[in-house]
Amino acid sequence: MKTEQSQQQVRMITIDEDHAGQRIDNFLMTLLKGVPKSMVYRIVRKGEVRVNKKRIKPEYKLQMDDQVRIPPVRVAERDDRKAPSAGLNRVSQLKDRILFEDKHLIVINKPAGIAVHGGSGVDYGVIEALRVLYPEQKFLELVHRLDKDTSGVLLVAKKRSALKHMHDQLRQKKMQKDYQALVRGSWQEHDKVVKAPLLKLTLKSGERIVRVNKEGKPSETRFKVMQRYHGATLVQASPITGRTHQIRVHCQYAGHPIACDDKYSEQKFDDSMRELGLERLFLHAAQLKFIHPETEEYMTVQAPLDDNLQHTLTKLTKTGS
Repeated sequence: MKTEQSQQQVRMITIDEDHAGQRIDNFLMTLLKGVPKSMVYRIVRKGEVRVNKKRIKPEYKLQMDDQVRIPPVRVAERDDRKAPSAGLNRVSQLKDRILFEDKHLIVINKPAGIAVHGGSGVDYGVIEALRVLYPEQKFLELVHRLDKDTSGVLLVAKKRSALKHMHDQLRQKKMQKDYQALVRGSWQEHDKVVKAPLLKLTLKSGERIVRVNKEGKPSETRFKVMQRYHGATLVQASPITGRTHQIRVHCQYAGHPIACDDKYSEQKFDDSMRELGLERLFLHAAQLKFIHPETEEYMTVQAPLDDNLQHTLTKLTKTGS
């Protein structure tokens, strides 16, 4: 994308392959960070934004080499105090957690305790940190998400074409995600598939939770026992749908909540796990299988369990496989 700068002047932008296919309204909201959404739609509706000298609608999809006219707009002042520094420990450690990288994708082993993006009281997340670490990279977007307390494989696109390719795979269920979770009790061998509709709720306290509810969205997770322990089971959980907190709620629904889940687990079980040294939610995105957006090669990327999870397993007593 070539641009002639200055927010207080008319800008002419030439659309490249990374932005071809994107709706003009979404393109503008990314480009004009700090500008209210209502203003973005207003300047489009009034014809102040033009593509190839013509008025367009908000749903217009940009084409390669389109000439986009951007009128002068006032952008909110950026609060640099909230921008992560590349020297910060947590930001710089992400560089050491990259599992795979090429010109299309970055696959990272996300640590627990860091959000995938800023917002809701969080100043920054993985995607903001990566943008600091890769200042020359003009496009970096999350392909999917992981809960803040969940660790493991996270996929980031470096090109819009790669993002679209990955999203098509997710929609067509061609991408396979395999998680590892330590759950309470002995997982029943016949519970190989949990199908339970999930509904998002907001409690009076303002806390957001998810519950199994017939009015919720259809949700499916497939489970496989990996190792049985005294009082607990290590399972592989493979979500077929991608609902918020899906694995966590499906485990709870099956009667086997995940260890140290502050929303859905059980105090007595969690206390026993903490006594063994577990310091976090035992849910880890261990493996991701997908088709590479350029080579069409079927790829498998794996992320090892972190030391705290590994240490916890060594403290448990195996009771069979």
